[in-house]
Amino acid sequence: MDVKEYKSPVYSVIAVPVEKVCANDYNPNVVAPPEMKLLELSIWEDGFTMPCVCYYDKENDKYIIVDGFHRYRVMLTSKRIYKREKGLLPVVVIDKDLSHRMGSTIRHNRARGTHSVELMTSIVAELTRAGMSDSWIMKNIGMDKDELLRLKQISGLAALFADKDFSIPEPMIPAPKDED
Repeated sequence: MDVKEYKSPVYSVIAVPVEKVCANDYNPNVVAPPEMKLLELSIWEDGFTMPCVCYYDKENDKYIIVDGFHRYRVMLTSKRIYKREKGLLPVVVIDKDLSHRMGSTIRHNRARGTHSVELMTSIVAELTRAGMSDSWIMKNIGMDKDELLRLKQISGLAALFADKDFSIPEPMIPAPKDED
């Protein structure tokens, strides 16, 4: 491959009718329902910021997903996004055989990494200091109450709990045993 002539697929995004797109049958990635809701919210609030990566099957005139299955699912299941986007999914095309597409799918999945607890704690602290409510943080970052509480506890910042009313429970004293 000549480096001077190579053009990354991202510079050639096309709008494809979602009906011409289909899932591959080898993606091991699974997204839990709360994260799917967050993805739908993210696409609604920010739009599609990353295209789906597809292989174009000329014989069947279909775009087979290599990466972006869950963005594709959101387009199919969210009426408001489908309507706003006019049923068009942003796609980039790669031309690779099946084994190389499988490798691409796994690389895309694994390269995403995980969230650092320390960084998420800092983000929660900053949002709290900025005056964002717990409900706003939970909705916009996709957290449940327990996760938000854990991150606030980890941070150790009393200010994160300043607007909360709580007390320390009394220790339970075991009932005396009956002696016979």
